[in-house]
Amino acid sequence: MQIAVLTFDRFNELDSFVVAALLNRLAPQGWRAWITAPTDRVVSKNGVAVEAQRPLEFAAEADAVVVGSGMATDVVAEDPTMLARMPLDPARQLIASQCSGALVLKAMGLLDGVPVCTDTFTWPLMTKLGANISDRPFLAHGNVATAGGCLASQYIATWLIGRRLGLDQAAAVIEAAAPVGEKRDYVDRALAAVRGFVPVPMVA
Repeated sequence: MQIAVLTFDRFNELDSFVVAALLNRLAPQGWRAWITAPTDRVVSKNGVAVEAQRPLEFAAEADAVVVGSGMATDVVAEDPTMLARMPLDPARQLIASQCSGALVLKAMGLLDGVPVCTDTFTWPLMTKLGANISDRPFLAHGNVATAGGCLASQYIATWLIGRRLGLDQAAAVIEAAAPVGEKRDYVDRALAAVRGFVPVPMVA
């Protein structure tokens, strides 16, 4: 299972790093989440410089794609050249966006006619684009999911793992990362957020 975590300049560290770290806990099962970027080096909104592990074109071949957010995601969503570098296929791939990453999926026509989750800052932009915004942290429609809020990274990871390996495996990953003394609460919350969107595990 190869996952492209799309990461653009002025990105939000929580979005890219948390989901990648959770998914990479499944490395023994052949999973790998890669920081995927349009340039060799991207810098976060807080000045953290990161070397890309995969070029943006990797998004087209990955089994799953997570579109992270940032302070310039709206610029990416309005750039036809950038969008052309990362064609996505929901018939074959699991695709998720976090916060302003929804702008990219909206530009690709992947969120038409369905409720969308995003963060409160992106909410007005999505509304102007005609999106139907949901006041929930996570939603999925088939193979396309959206999440709102930086800490919703755990829901994206839970959904991806649940779709491929089942919710028991997803719960194990979340439990291992959850704070001591609050593990059950974190697991229950994550499973409650995604359970209705994991009907049958896909074949890995």
